[in-house]
Parts: sequence; C-alpha cells; structure tokens
Amino acid sequence: MTTTTQTVHWYLENFSFFNILSIEDRVKLGGVAVKHHIPKETTIYCTGDTATSFYLVKEGKVKITRKSDSGKEIILAMLGPGEIFGELSIAGQQEREEVAVTAEDSLVCLFQVSDFQHLMEHNPRLSLQVTKLIGLRLNKIQRRLESLIFRTSEERIKDFLKDMAHEYGYTVATNSNESAIPARLTHDDIGKLTATSRQTVSTVMKCLEKEGIITYDRHRIYIKDLSKL
Repeated sequence: MTTTTQTVHWYLENFSFFNILSIEDRVKLGGVAVKHHIPKETTIYCTGDTATSFYLVKEGKVKITRKSDSGKEIILAMLGPGEIFGELSIAGQQEREEVAVTAEDSLVCLFQVSDFQHLMEHNPRLSLQVTKLIGLRLNKIQRRLESLIFRTSEERIKDFLKDMAHEYGYTVATNSNESAIPARLTHDDIGKLTATSRQTVSTVMKCLEKEGIITYDRHRIYIKDLSKL
C-alpha cells in the first residue's frame, strides 16, 4: 500500500456526496485526507478492526464482504469511483463488521472520522447527507435480504440488473428506453451478490440476451427495456 499525504481537495470535486460543502470546507477536508494507492486483492480492513476512519474510492474497485460460519464469502457491495465505504464509523461504529478488499488496483482517500465530525458540527446539511447515505445503504441491504428469502435465482439476478440500471446506468442517446450499465462486475461477482452461482448468472444472462431484453460485452450491459426485466 502506497500512501501520499499531499492535499487532495481537488479529488472531492467530482463526488456528489461532497457537493454541499463550500470550496473552503472541501479544501479543509482534502487537507486532512490521505491518498492510498492499493494493489489488487489487498485487505484494507478486517472484521474487528477499530473503526476510526472511512474511505472514498477515486479509482479502481473495492468489495465489501463477510464470511458465513462455513467460511463462504458473501459480497455485500462492490464499489467503484465516487463511492464511500466504512461510513458507519461516522455514525459511531466502534469495530468493523465486514471486510474491505480491493478487487483491482485502486486509489482511495482515507478520512479520519474525528476530522469529518468536526466539519459536521458546523454544517447541518452535511450531517443530513451522512444520515441519508447510511439510510440508503441499509435500505439496499434490506431489499437484498428480502430478495434472498422470497425470490428465485432468476428473479434475484433480474432485480440486481434493475438496481444497477437505476443506480449506475444511463440512457442510451439513440433509444430513450434503453439503459447502459458499465460492466464493473464479473458473472462470479454478480453470483456472490445475488447468492447464486456463476453458472446460473451466465445462463440467465444468455436467456435474457436470446429474448432480446439485454445485450452485453466486456464493457457494458445494455438493457433494451427495463419494464421487461
């Protein structure tokens, strides 16, 4: 892990989470942030580690996981540029309850909770932003748990694609009904996120493609019509 302590306030310009901060506050926050260049498959923190910081992904991909009692890895989230993780530390979490690992070579910014909380004391809108972020994350986890209990494997994969389209997708210029999703995840990743196998994901994706609902390549998944998923 390579660490850089230079000012990184300019990194915050493209992150919607920090849009409510004034330029002055972004400079202050950037001044106490630390950049980390982290190789692929490096553990950033583990279950039980003291939670005194949170992170922002600038480049690369970070997966948040837990292990079942049997030792099976369960992916809770796969995060890319512009996303925050370890945020429960801001709300008072004392110890990590999950594991954060780089899924590819990544650049992340580390923020100490104490520094961030000082900003929150003088910016009620920032406190509201944190509350909203945590609420959305918890709601997303709840939806996934309900999906695992009540939905079939095929339905879970379709629901996942719809969620990805709503969260990360964009409308294709030539067709307002078509959405494109950057292909940040492998079929194995999607399997772990939906509690299905890689083979099942591949089968469902091929069926959806055959039915003309989606097309995909190494870079994007194109959903021809979300209403058909």
